[in-house]
Amino acid sequence: MELKQLRNFVGISEAGSLLKASTRLHVAQPALGQQIAALEHELGAQLFERSSRGMALTAVGSVFLEHARVVLADAERARAAVQEAISEPHGEVAIGLPTTVALVATLPILRACRERLPRVRLKLVEAYSGFLREWLQSGRLDVALLYGEAPEPGLAKLPLLDDRLVLITHAGNTRMPKKLTLQALAKWPLVLPGREHGLRKIIDEACAPLGVALDVVAEIESLGSVKRATEDGIGSTILPAGAVAEEVTAQRLRTAVIDSPGMTRRLVRATSLTRPQTVATAAVNELIVRVLQEMTACGAWPARWLGAHAPASSSAG
Repeated sequence: MELKQLRNFVGISEAGSLLKASTRLHVAQPALGQQIAALEHELGAQLFERSSRGMALTAVGSVFLEHARVVLADAERARAAVQEAISEPHGEVAIGLPTTVALVATLPILRACRERLPRVRLKLVEAYSGFLREWLQSGRLDVALLYGEAPEPGLAKLPLLDDRLVLITHAGNTRMPKKLTLQALAKWPLVLPGREHGLRKIIDEACAPLGVALDVVAEIESLGSVKRATEDGIGSTILPAGAVAEEVTAQRLRTAVIDSPGMTRRLVRATSLTRPQTVATAAVNELIVRVLQEMTACGAWPARWLGAHAPASSSAG
């Protein structure tokens, strides 16, 4: 059984006669007739009812038609995959980013993609981690950066870096220490995201065992607004150091290390185990790792780099 036979079989079934199929397929009628006869002989079944009005599929022929179309579609996908593999990566790739990651990584990833993968079109989606996980599992996203390396059904996770949370205040606050304990946070008026936010959950979970009651003067869901409120002196906040690297460099904000192992988050690159990767998706996955590694190496993202082969360990997430 050859692909040519299957294509001609499908063509005849759609045309309804050898004459029409011959014209559409640019194959002589006798050759088409011989191919169908050989196919029927190989299958041991009659695929068409012949009459003066043309050729109509038998019940067996209708069943075979469904399978023939699947085989031809698979063959076309395989051909396209090979052609894509030998060509420059191209097409759309959807990336999911939590807001704290988007604050620091969006522009570097975009710049690197434009420079290194010019035919790839990125679609960046910023949302809560719970939504990103759901969209990645459903196929709406191709890759996502998430916090926490605990196994999840259908996802492959690659640990990348450990991101430290720091206390942040406005640049004019001269009483800010370089390091402070978790208990000392209770003395600082804070502006934080709401309790449903992943970042807030980590903060609350770190404080709960020690009975630390934080003085939260305002809850703001927008992390951009949280930073602006902190710059304005309304309160201090707690964010990953990388999320305010630009403001710290510009001396608009200052940070202090929080001396607590619970105030770190492990960032992973997550992909679907059930969705085949395109060449473009694979290239973007590698690009993300390179960009984040470069950012941690130069200090643009103040974090501890783990890399692709870092050993697994427990982390707050």
